[in-house]
Amino acid sequence: MKKLILFISFCLSVLYSSAQESVDDALAYQYYQQGQFQEASILLEKLFNKTNSDTYFELYFTSLLKIKKFEEAEKLVKKLIRQHPKKPAYSIALGRFYQEKGQIDEANKQYLQAINNLPAEEYKIRELANNFYNFQAYDLAITTFLQGRKLMNDTKPFTFELLSIYRYKKDKNMLIQEYLNALPEMPQLLPQAESVLSTVFEDNSDYQLLQSALLKKIQKEPQTEIYTKLLIWQYLQQQEYEMALRQLIAQDKRIKDDGAILYQAANTFLSNQAYPVAIKAYEYLLLKGKENEYYLPAKVELVNAKYQLVITGKFEKNSITELAAAYQSILDEYGKTPQTVFALKKWVNLQAYYLNDLEKAEKGLEEALKIPGLPNAETGQLKLDLGDIYILTQQPWEAILLYEQVAKQFENQAIGNEARYRSARLSFYQGNFTYAKSQADILKASTSQLIANDALNLSLLISDNLQSSTDSSALKMYADAEMLQFRNLPAKAMVKLDSIPIAFPNNSLQDDILMAKSKIFIKNNEISQAITVLKELTEKQQTSIWADDALFTLAGLYETNLKDNEQAKVLYQKLINDYPGSMYTTEARKRFRKLRGDIIGT
Repeated sequence: MKKLILFISFCLSVLYSSAQESVDDALAYQYYQQGQFQEASILLEKLFNKTNSDTYFELYFTSLLKIKKFEEAEKLVKKLIRQHPKKPAYSIALGRFYQEKGQIDEANKQYLQAINNLPAEEYKIRELANNFYNFQAYDLAITTFLQGRKLMNDTKPFTFELLSIYRYKKDKNMLIQEYLNALPEMPQLLPQAESVLSTVFEDNSDYQLLQSALLKKIQKEPQTEIYTKLLIWQYLQQQEYEMALRQLIAQDKRIKDDGAILYQAANTFLSNQAYPVAIKAYEYLLLKGKENEYYLPAKVELVNAKYQLVITGKFEKNSITELAAAYQSILDEYGKTPQTVFALKKWVNLQAYYLNDLEKAEKGLEEALKIPGLPNAETGQLKLDLGDIYILTQQPWEAILLYEQVAKQFENQAIGNEARYRSARLSFYQGNFTYAKSQADILKASTSQLIANDALNLSLLISDNLQSSTDSSALKMYADAEMLQFRNLPAKAMVKLDSIPIAFPNNSLQDDILMAKSKIFIKNNEISQAITVLKELTEKQQTSIWADDALFTLAGLYETNLKDNEQAKVLYQKLINDYPGSMYTTEARKRFRKLRGDIIGT
């Protein structure tokens, strides 16, 4: 019984001691985190003496330095060095002691001694580097890792540690070199390298640094494909699409690829509006022959890229005719099916709005509606397009009937709301402003932000410019100009817009006229004129319903057409700050962050 009581007493004392240690540990950390180093040092001394833990030593020693108990710190660390002469943590601590006292030469002597005494053991090297890292001596940590590589005669160890430090220090040159050192052995690092470099890089000179380093590597190691992949990425980041394509074609020939890489890149060119380069890429893919799996997709996208050039005003009429013939050849070869209806729709668009053959366009859409197996949504869209053609052929009632048919069939759906909006827009063109406004007011609550925004703009355009007979007459001329623009007659639309202030001086449509002109200039690729009118709108009409649209458009022109990213950032920031409720704010913030170098999605 007596032995049992003694055993229980012993167990209780151990438990009490353990519990007390836990309390002291938590309290010591709390004091340390709050900067109460005097209180922390008392508890940490007790904990270190009891456990000889390196963690407690580090905290205790740092606390002594913080409260400038230099004599006590020196005595402690020298005692530990005598007891453990081969433990580098204590030698480094002595170096920190000298550093805190301003004895820099003595401190460096201790640090270098620890580095020079390193064994060729990965664990020991990492342990010493971590000691330096823990008190933010990043350069010494780097030196330790590099010395470790020499000792081990191996350039591969410590890659991730060095990448982390170089990234933290924003040492772009060494970060590039470390990635180039690692990528051949670890190609899976490529996405990380692209992400990290895009975050750290600040301007074109940084990308040029990467390009220079890559070209040197490629010259020495032309067989290392990972370098070429990173170089292609660099060209894409710099929007040097021609250079990217050259590298892609060279790579494709070298590795005898099936075309997958090039097809994906061509789609990237297309999405970035680099249409001529995209066309060259698709044309190269076609050279692989009809048996290649990317032949048909490349053929289709080639025609689509040419189509994009047409609708941005960069093709002559004879080229438009050739493009229409290309779509026709797709339809002749594969027939009019649900799979080829995209080609038919674009062929119709060219006939109606660029070749002015409205009869062909109308007949083409009527035939498209007879294609069996079309999804309901596709049929609805075709009816909307046919309604637009009916407007051009001066059959407005036929157009309204089609719009209303689609609106009823797709009630409370995006396509149904689009049909109602087109009906309201047609009423506006016809000068039936009261009805157009009533329809637009209903659509302002649409679940589609784009339709709701268009409807709101139409409603405000009408209500803001019906205050007097002069404004009403001016609005009718403006509606005529919009109709001419809808018919793809920009020159006539511009003449009509210029006539409004002459016929009706001091009318209330100045901001609307400026916005309409900017759209015509942009479509005609007259960027400098577009910028002029948009600047006038944003600077003199800041309360206009078009102010946020104008800012967003202007920023886009600076970013995409003028390559002036700094001015684009200024304009995106102004939109974000001045018009927080705009439908463009989210996209403006995304573009601003991209231009700043952020990783989108973080």
